[in-house]
Amino acid sequence: MNTVLGKDVGTVIGMSVAGVLCDYGFAGGWPSVFYVFGMAGCIWSIAWFLIIYDTPPSHPLISTGELDYWERAIGTEDLSMRPPTPWRAMLTSVPVWALSIASLTYNWGYFTLATCLPMYMNDVLGFSWTHTGTYSAVPFLASFVMYPVCGTLADWLRAPGRLSTTTVRKLFCVVAFVSSGCLLCLTSYFGCDRVPAVTTLFAVMTCMCIGMPVVYVNQLDLAPLHAGKVMGLTYTVGNLGAIGATVAVGGITNVGRTVEEWQEVFILAALVNGFGALVFVIFGSGERQSWAD
Repeated sequence: MNTVLGKDVGTVIGMSVAGVLCDYGFAGGWPSVFYVFGMAGCIWSIAWFLIIYDTPPSHPLISTGELDYWERAIGTEDLSMRPPTPWRAMLTSVPVWALSIASLTYNWGYFTLATCLPMYMNDVLGFSWTHTGTYSAVPFLASFVMYPVCGTLADWLRAPGRLSTTTVRKLFCVVAFVSSGCLLCLTSYFGCDRVPAVTTLFAVMTCMCIGMPVVYVNQLDLAPLHAGKVMGLTYTVGNLGAIGATVAVGGITNVGRTVEEWQEVFILAALVNGFGALVFVIFGSGERQSWAD
């Protein structure tokens, strides 16, 4: 959860700072964005090399309770003692591919907002670049509250005597994708009206956060010992959504970046959401797979 939330913190800060740099930065404005964030990446890499260790037991700050938890969840750190990865079973697992489609769907919606929202704010809503950066960051503030709340709620619902893990994962997936898809369709009809457009986009991101306990956690449900490999597969497919969303926006808005073109962008994202929800409801699972033991 911390990793996912950190990504959105970076998005909020990055968009806000980038907007200011485009208007007031050095080297002609927008080139300063690359210089500033490039330097930030270099500085952070130094911190990474100093803080990160190869394994949980080798980290000097890990607690005994946390170490016990990781050993229960992913097994021994000695890779030679782990069972071999059942690649064939994993690559032919229907629930794994259903989760991959859900990841693609989530990324399609997320990166439609993360990478293309500044264009929409500038082209349709007519904000200056400084205000574009600020208002483009607003929807991502929702994750600061929604990620912890949704994760806690999902665990509470999965407690004995309540709902099965499969039911919880499918419920959260449907609510996230269908509600955000409907709101995207609604946004497409606001035209140049700034207040309802920004407000509704904040609601879109709020609803998308409900899908977090699915796309970022379901790998551990399906195969705890092989969750890293499953995560690699689902993220690979999921990144196709990030690529597809940006290519689709570029293709649809390549003429005049009009209100009608952005309407098509939002409706397409809503259709992708509906497809992802349908696939996961039919084929998704929250149960440990037989090949995962």
